[in-house]
Order: sequence, then C-alpha cells, then structure tokens
Amino acid sequence: MKSIPLLLAAISLAFPLTTLAAESGHDHQGAAPHKIELNAGKKWQSDASLRKGMSAIKEQVSVALPAAHEGKLTPEQYAKLGKDLNDQVAYIVQNCKLDPKADAQLHVIIGDLAQGIDTLEGKQPNKERALGVVQVAEAVNTYGKYFDHAGWKPVKLPH
Repeated sequence: MKSIPLLLAAISLAFPLTTLAAESGHDHQGAAPHKIELNAGKKWQSDASLRKGMSAIKEQVSVALPAAHEGKLTPEQYAKLGKDLNDQVAYIVQNCKLDPKADAQLHVIIGDLAQGIDTLEGKQPNKERALGVVQVAEAVNTYGKYFDHAGWKPVKLPH
C-alpha cells in the first residue's frame, strides 16, 4: 500500500493542473465539449477571477509572441513563460465561479491553453516551441470571442 501514495505524488507532479482542479472541486480537465459555442447567440458571462487571469495570460503571450515568432526566445524564457501561464491557469481554475454551462465552454479554452503551454514548454517534441505561444494566443482570442470581457481586444497573430 505504500506505493499508492508514491504513485499519487508522481501523478500530481506530472499533472499539476489536473491535481489542482481535483483539489478545488472544479474540474477543468474533465469531459468538455469539443467545440465551443455561444450562449444562444450571445457571449457567456465571465467573472472577475476569469477576467483577471485571462487578462494576465493575454499580456504575457502578447509580450512573448513577437520574440517567439522571430526565434529569439531562449529555453529559459520559454520555461518562465510556461510557469507564468500555468500559474494564471491555476488561478482561474481555483477561483472562477461560472454558471455550469459557461464553465463547460471554458473547459474547451482551458484545454487549448494547456496544449499550447505543453508545446511552448517543449513537451511536444514534434512541434516548434514558438507554435505553443501561437496556440496560447489563439486560445486567448477564442476566449474573447465567446466570453463577455469589457474592452477585450484580440492578440495580434503573426501572419
């Protein structure tokens, strides 16, 4: 039975967002719709925590995107960006209080963010790390299209 706690510790280190979501009782890693949609033609309501976290993610990716596109980000800069982005996603997961239907839509965006972060951290060996920064920017732009966030402007993507 001693191996079960060790296994759980290994899993929690390998999948910090999954563990965090499970601990908070707010599971963004669970079954999510595969396609995001509007709320009867309108944007979904957001809350202050979601707006704060997504604003920080948008700022971080907006700063990193030009350097990533030009091939100027170092492995250390990618690692710091990944940590900073993961911190913001964790904040959102811990603190957002959305209507269950809006939350289900947010799952799609959280999944897209996680995939982008994995790529920029080098966890997808077949993909360029810069592509992960673009994936995060695209997820941020999707958020702005589907969630009500006053004054939101999309991240300008490279051509």
